[in-house]
Amino acid sequence: MAFSPLPTQHPQRVLLHNEIHARPAEVMQAPLAITHIVMLTDAAQREASRTHVAALLRNHHRPLPDVSTTHVLIDLGAFHLRWEQHTEFVAWTFTTPMAQTSVADVREPETAIDAVPHDWLAALPGQCLSSLHLWALNERDVDSTELVRHMLQADTLVGSRVSGDAAAIYTDFAIHADGFSRMLLFAGINLTPRRLGRLVQRVLEIETYRMAALLGLPAARQAATVLATAERELAELAHAIRAADRDAEPALLDRLTRLAGQVESEYAATHSRFSASAAYFELVDKRIQEIQETRVNGIQTIREFMDRRLTPARATCEWATRRQNALSERVSRVSSLLRTRVEIEQQQSSQQLLGTMNH
Repeated sequence: MAFSPLPTQHPQRVLLHNEIHARPAEVMQAPLAITHIVMLTDAAQREASRTHVAALLRNHHRPLPDVSTTHVLIDLGAFHLRWEQHTEFVAWTFTTPMAQTSVADVREPETAIDAVPHDWLAALPGQCLSSLHLWALNERDVDSTELVRHMLQADTLVGSRVSGDAAAIYTDFAIHADGFSRMLLFAGINLTPRRLGRLVQRVLEIETYRMAALLGLPAARQAATVLATAERELAELAHAIRAADRDAEPALLDRLTRLAGQVESEYAATHSRFSASAAYFELVDKRIQEIQETRVNGIQTIREFMDRRLTPARATCEWATRRQNALSERVSRVSSLLRTRVEIEQQQSSQQLLGTMNH
């Protein structure tokens, strides 16, 4: 079969085409122990994470990622590794099969990172933003009620039936003594391995994006302090402008210009953070919708928990953004009015001077 010559290709065509296949869901078979770690990174640390994963693959005699690789999915024998590089963070997911028959017989079930080299794990580049142990178990083979009571805190317990009642998820959104959060997933007989993989990916992303979204909250609180000071100064300036004479106007204009610079500097420093948080909040909403929750009697669902706990943080970030925009517009209006006033007075002075010269 003869192939017709193709026209000139865009240099990014293959990369853009393959983006639709990036970060695919795995095919999973319960019972599994899964550990998900999210490291907040800067640009240098993200590159260091690629070197770090390459060192692990080299030790296992596996192909190394190239400089454009942002996702690695590989079976290393003792455990399965998923490495994902995002804009602000790097996600590491380790998966191992487990003996489900022994889950209820031990005080603490095995975790996926038990099989990972400890020295290598301790050296992950960046700062840990989230760490979670997830156990995916066959629902028919365990006493889910007893295991939930044993593994999770009752006072903050959250759970629901998901995926069209084909599975159940329970968590307490708490950091336990080992520094990890915990989640239990009980897979029903109608949950296929491919659907289980998609479900696991979505619940891990809920936790990841929840924490990433909340990065905007400290910035919003800090911005509130700066904005309050700037708003007071603007009010004082506006009052001073009303009573100012011509000699005081240049000094007031200078103060107003400095205030405008401060407001714009604060906006520039926080705008990207608030925009990123808004995008992460939307992703949390979307992932919760995708898992198709139905209520378990007496327990709040993940959506209810998120609505109750995340809505105030979300509103604070949105309020800070609106407040910054409003203050910037007020400063601009006052500056424009003062400049107009100064220009009119200068024109009047020029006219008087010309009149005197003509006389």
